[in-house]
Amino acid sequence: MSATASDSSGGTAAQAMAAAAARLRAAGVPDPARDARILLAHAARIEASRVTLIAPEDLEPEVADRYEQLISLRAVRVPVSHLIGEREFYGRRFKVSKDVLDPRPETETLIEVALSQPFERVLDLGLGSGCILVTLLAENPKSTGLGVDLSEAACLQASANAVLHRVEARIDIQQSDWFSNVTGQFDLITANPPYIALDEMEDLEPEVRAHEPDMALTDGGDGLGAYRIIAAGTMQHLTPGGRICLEIGPTQGAAVAEMLQQAGLQQVQVLPDLDGRDRVVLAVRAE
Repeated sequence: MSATASDSSGGTAAQAMAAAAARLRAAGVPDPARDARILLAHAARIEASRVTLIAPEDLEPEVADRYEQLISLRAVRVPVSHLIGEREFYGRRFKVSKDVLDPRPETETLIEVALSQPFERVLDLGLGSGCILVTLLAENPKSTGLGVDLSEAACLQASANAVLHRVEARIDIQQSDWFSNVTGQFDLITANPPYIALDEMEDLEPEVRAHEPDMALTDGGDGLGAYRIIAAGTMQHLTPGGRICLEIGPTQGAAVAEMLQQAGLQQVQVLPDLDGRDRVVLAVRAE
């Protein structure tokens, strides 16, 4: 083992964690101390809250080896979620992989907006990991939902998360290009479509650009292509009085709101996330 490699795997757990954090910081990783702690817990197969308890102890060799491998991968910007296989979202852990977009804290704004009024039947477009639809069904035990995604791998990932959170009996998951295989009407439609413009892709963090699926990030154009398709099909699939909630990029509120208004939807609002950035467009079909 090289001198660099041994930095994050020798001595006590506290020493290994400090060395790992320094190594991640040097690699430009954001919040290196947090990542070093989470990955140590994963290597030791304990909850992150218990890391403090093992800090004074020497690491077992197999734990040290696992930790070294994890830190080496994190240093080349493999996302933590891919290393541990899960990501927390709205108080639940979701299994994730390279085939789906990582659930993000800002998407919890969409959840809050969707849950602000009752619903019985929900359609989630661009299902991904299933974090939106599974969360909505888990939070609303009387609801049922349909989730669609063009990616078969994403559909399988979402199905696993539905089972994990015990909503599989109330969820239908289908492979579909937006509305193409969708029938029926819903009183809530949600989507977090790919909204990054193609010319913005190079500016993304390495964790996102190199490790998340392009089709979940960008439409290959101006970042508004998916919203045009969704706006065009929404009235056909939304019940009278039903709502649509769309996550957006922080500069897209006005454009997406205009699309929904032009499609015939009413009460269009652009709502901010906790950082004050435009994050969700909400609209209603008239009764």
